[in-house]
Amino acid sequence: MLVNCVAYRDGVRMGNVPVAEAARYLNQPGHLVWLGLRDPTPDDLEEVRRRFDLHPLAAQDAGRDHQRPKLDEYEEDLFVVMQLVQAADGALAQGQLAILAGPGYLISVRRGSQQSFENVRERCEHEPRLLSLGSGYVLYALLDEVVDRYVPILDRLQAELESIEEHIFVPGAARSNLQRLYALKRKALVLEHAVGSMLQFAAKLYGGRVPRVCQDLQPYFRDIVDHLARIEAALNTIRETIATAITVNLSLVTIEESEVTKRLAAWAAIFAVATAFAGIWGMNFEHMPELKLTWGYPAALLLIVCSAAYMWWRFRRAGWL
Repeated sequence: MLVNCVAYRDGVRMGNVPVAEAARYLNQPGHLVWLGLRDPTPDDLEEVRRRFDLHPLAAQDAGRDHQRPKLDEYEEDLFVVMQLVQAADGALAQGQLAILAGPGYLISVRRGSQQSFENVRERCEHEPRLLSLGSGYVLYALLDEVVDRYVPILDRLQAELESIEEHIFVPGAARSNLQRLYALKRKALVLEHAVGSMLQFAAKLYGGRVPRVCQDLQPYFRDIVDHLARIEAALNTIRETIATAITVNLSLVTIEESEVTKRLAAWAAIFAVATAFAGIWGMNFEHMPELKLTWGYPAALLLIVCSAAYMWWRFRRAGWL
């Protein structure tokens, strides 16, 4: 589906142009064509490939879902893939943004996500001097927007972790805490995969040999790398805290089970005393003098109760009951 196709000259918007006519602006100095697609069909991508003379492999990859973030170079052209992450129904939904950038054009292909990037176009159009540098600035603006959208997700994960930590010592909450911790760990891994891979390729866009379309914008791409590095450091902290919380939670489960075992053992010992006395006097031997005494039954009951009470007191004092 075509979102828009806009032509610019020296950073100033000229207006929407049909895809069929976009190619005539490509080789004109100071011109830029910015084409946006959402969930395109193979036929749509094939038409765009022919109109913009794209590398076949780049156009083919742009039509694939669930790719890891990456950067491929095709002579003077770039192909970049980023993961779009957003919160949905207590989980993290993933989409994909593929960018094909070269001298005079930039094509963005959004798949599996409802996130709009109209604000990026508005931002670029308010900076005509930077937009006049070409597709490299649009690439930077899209990268920066994707990274900025990771921050609320990160804040959400940190808030959820703090909520779990507040309930980790609540009695009887061990099982639910473990379930929440593992769910949070899965969410953190989703964001970590997106950020880690993106950090690797973003570092190639500044310093040393950089693609032609990015040469005049290296400080901007370095800023993106700095943001990604901070997000990755925060994710590492979350991962370590989750691991510690899981260990503490499992220890609490073990302690709770040990407490239950001690209580059961204490009550078993108390009842074992009564069972032992009852077993001795229930053997029905002929010569058991105490069985003939008038006060034998009350005395036996009193002895059993006193023995059980004494053992209960000892176990209570030892902290078993």
